[in-house]
Amino acid sequence: MTPNRRPRSASNDRELRLWKVGRALTLAFAAAVLVASGVFYGLYRMLNVQGIGSTAKLDAATLFDLVKLSFGVVAGSGALVALVVAYRRQRVDEAGAHREATRLHTERFSQAVDKLGSDSPAVRLGGVHALAGLADDAPTQDLRQTCIDVLCGYLQLPFTPDPGEDPAHQEEHHRYLAFRKVRHTILRLIGDHYRRPQGTHRSWQGSDLDLTGVTIDSDMDFAGAVFTGGTMDFGAATFTGGRVDFRGARFSSGTVKFHGAVFSGGRMDFRTAMFTGGTVDFGAARFTGGTVDFRSAMFTGGTVDFGAARFTGGTVDFRFARFTGGRVNLGSARFTGGTVDFHGATFTGGMVNFGFARGSAPRGLFAAAGIPVPATVVIPSAWLPPVP
Repeated sequence: MTPNRRPRSASNDRELRLWKVGRALTLAFAAAVLVASGVFYGLYRMLNVQGIGSTAKLDAATLFDLVKLSFGVVAGSGALVALVVAYRRQRVDEAGAHREATRLHTERFSQAVDKLGSDSPAVRLGGVHALAGLADDAPTQDLRQTCIDVLCGYLQLPFTPDPGEDPAHQEEHHRYLAFRKVRHTILRLIGDHYRRPQGTHRSWQGSDLDLTGVTIDSDMDFAGAVFTGGTMDFGAATFTGGRVDFRGARFSSGTVKFHGAVFSGGRMDFRTAMFTGGTVDFGAARFTGGTVDFRSAMFTGGTVDFGAARFTGGTVDFRFARFTGGRVNLGSARFTGGTVDFHGATFTGGMVNFGFARGSAPRGLFAAAGIPVPATVVIPSAWLPPVP
């Protein structure tokens, strides 16, 4: 697995970068002396004197008061020195606490990973929850991402298929069900954490999620989630059952990839989702069964890409979807089976591209786009109705 990495942010860089005490104190004292000298000179000039004992009204007593005032400022440098020392002590304490938190995190991380390698499904399940908890409490985003990467890596590992319920393989069947429970728990926890608002405790929004090649055969709930950063990659994943729920989700930035994924069963639900930015990539995906539902979704920005996708079975439903901006690409797609339905959809802006698509035109496309077809909807000439 090769996770997508972003540059480390300044907030996560907690290395100590302090001057030595001697240097800091010297600079602070020099600054105090310069300030005191400036105060003295300024007061002297304000009195507009030319020299001591001349016609100016600056006598020895006044001069002494000015000197006392100036060096009072110097004496105040002690407070500045104390501030410098206190600042350094605080930064050292913070760095020490950060190192200790990182050390404890590393110890717990090693223990949790060891559990994932256990032969016992129950122990593995404990390791899954331990890693999820570590991701929640990680002192830096990098450490959180590492925990998420390990959970994703577990899902990418090959597993023995179900031998069936034949009594001769009953033990293997029960073992398969037990380990499947571990995988389904990870999928459920991912959805639970991505639904939490970004910036709150236990939220993983904005983190990368690498599920390339994973078999999705259970429910994942992203309903209402907000995708404003990071990359969620289901590339080449196989969806065979369950429901992946993006109802009401908002895609304003970031990337969600289903490139090359195979939809042979289950349900992918984008009903009432809002696409205002970012990219959702179904390029080269194969739809042989199941349902991908975009009913009443709103496309006002960003890109939804079905380029070179193959529709040979199942249902892709765009009924009552609204296309007012952004770009929806179905160029070079093949419509040779299944159902792709645009009944009730509205096209008032943006670009919807069916260029070089093959097969039959999707249902309801012309009723939604209107005749003549607007310039923002690109379709193959073979689909155009005959001119009367």
